[in-house]
Amino acid sequence: MKLTKYRHACVRLEKDGHVLVIDPGIFSETEAALAGADAILVTHEHPDHFDSEAVASALAANTDLVVHAPAGVAAALRKTAPEAADQVNDVEPGSAFSAAEFAIRSFGSQHALIHPQVPVVANIGFLVDGTVYHPGDSFTVPDGVQVQTLLVPIHAPWSKTAEVIDFVISVRAPKAFQIHDALLNEQGLSFSEGHVARIGANYGTDFRHLAPGESVQL
Repeated sequence: MKLTKYRHACVRLEKDGHVLVIDPGIFSETEAALAGADAILVTHEHPDHFDSEAVASALAANTDLVVHAPAGVAAALRKTAPEAADQVNDVEPGSAFSAAEFAIRSFGSQHALIHPQVPVVANIGFLVDGTVYHPGDSFTVPDGVQVQTLLVPIHAPWSKTAEVIDFVISVRAPKAFQIHDALLNEQGLSFSEGHVARIGANYGTDFRHLAPGESVQL
């Protein structure tokens, strides 16, 4: 499986000629990420994870493309792109399905708390082919599985470095790469990643930074 990191929280997975994209948001290079995609997974409704216009355009351009997202996101997308309504699927926590020939499992149910006065929205983490886990905006630890590659929300308005480290320690994946990094400058990113890499290594996790557009084979 080939994983390509795009800016912020968007990743593209490729296997046997099939393409799966997770969280193409407004900070990401959505045109490049979605080129030739067979399926899209959306963790939650926030625009840094879900560029509704870009996704609607992609659906219109490719009637074989499908989207899997929490019910609220799916409903909004059907309203935006009614002609593509049958290409949009609701995802519930604890479900299993296939997307672009990848096996998908869903975990968690809500976005991490930003502040009591900021509404909490639905958020679903996705485990792909039993190996790659994208948690969206949450620190939900998937139960009953051994994650092989963890995508780590390195910085967010809803987190602190200690929580990021504890998440990495809890999942204990052999490999980890950063996501949710668009709000940090180079110095801040280096600071946060340094802590995660150093402490994560003590628990068996090899954390590495991926530049936008960089790919790795898993």
